[in-house]
Amino acid sequence: GLLGIQDLSKPDYGDSVHLHPGDIPVFWACGVTGVEAVINCRAPLAFTHSPGCMFITDLKNDSVTVRSSREVPQVHCISQDPLHYSIVSAEAAQKIKTLETLIGIDPGDRGIIHLHRQDELLKACLSISHARSVLITTGFPTHFTYEPPEENDGPPGALAIAAILQALEKEVAIVTDQRAMNLNKKIIEEAVQLGILKRPVPLLSYQRENADSALMFLCENGNPGRPRFDHLIAIERAGMAADGNYYNARKVNIKHLVDPIDELFLTAQTLPGVTTTGVGDGGNELGMGKVKDAVKKHIKNGDVIACDVEADFTIVAGVSNWGGYAIACALYILSTCEIHDRYLRKGVGFPQLSKKMVWLSALPSVTKEEKLLKTLVRHGVRSGKTASLEMEVDGLPFYNTHSLMIEKLL
Repeated sequence: GLLGIQDLSKPDYGDSVHLHPGDIPVFWACGVTGVEAVINCRAPLAFTHSPGCMFITDLKNDSVTVRSSREVPQVHCISQDPLHYSIVSAEAAQKIKTLETLIGIDPGDRGIIHLHRQDELLKACLSISHARSVLITTGFPTHFTYEPPEENDGPPGALAIAAILQALEKEVAIVTDQRAMNLNKKIIEEAVQLGILKRPVPLLSYQRENADSALMFLCENGNPGRPRFDHLIAIERAGMAADGNYYNARKVNIKHLVDPIDELFLTAQTLPGVTTTGVGDGGNELGMGKVKDAVKKHIKNGDVIACDVEADFTIVAGVSNWGGYAIACALYILSTCEIHDRYLRKGVGFPQLSKKMVWLSALPSVTKEEKLLKTLVRHGVRSGKTASLEMEVDGLPFYNTHSLMIEKLL
């Protein structure tokens, strides 16, 4: 009676048990006890089993004994709103952590070692892997006295991400400054001719016209429940500082050359299920707001130039392009991870993809990146630090620095 059982011959669930003289009735909490609790507390959401229907998997007990790290699942939180987790094998996770370590070196001696957050590459790529549609932005007009003012760090990394997303049959678009649309259109067309992209990536621009501009851009008819993109990636994209201006590394305000694409990232923070990634190498790039305290403390001119806009995931690399290459390689690793692929298919409902050769050929290579850099040089897109039109990015030579990094990642 104290347990709420008034009559042993009338159980709440199942058939009554016929008692014999000397039997002692006992009570144990089975699954339906939880159901009673959930019903009474009126929880908005609960996961349980129907009475008498326990959870059955398609795996037999003897096949579950784990033999290698390829079969050990790890669970990672990739979103707080809504609360969302992803699954990956320990082996795939370790490989992605190795990629993160490789790109984390600081060849320019800027102090970026202090900006690192562990496992951000893994979480970002798990999140991107769950996305059906991805928006990428790049473009840092640091060379304000030249035309075009763009630097050649950023676009190669952005195209490397776009190429693997195309191979994985995800929708992908690029948003950049209105004044740089023609330049980017030419670069994308040539990337298709060079075999870097399977097909042209749609090119968009964003202008603020009113308070709802960003919402209208990101969602169908401005409806937060119908976002056009599940994930936004900024790679080497000029980021807004706390005073509303945009600064290059030398503290020069370049706001007149930058469209307010930051607003898309700020609005994305208010959209449930939409996540963001920022890739940078100096702290003044879009998305680096997550590590702005470290930027102010450890990066030259950081107190002025630090980007104030956060991304959910912040990938810090010695050169931002390397971050793009690492994302491409990590997405390949996830796609070939049986545990993650199975989760996407059975847990999320993605169709099965079986084009592993296509994925492999979509990855960056030394030959592809060399051709792309030559294309950028031909269009007058200069090296970040030196403004030279040589085969270099951020003042570092392509051969034996960038080429070596690509080989290591692969």
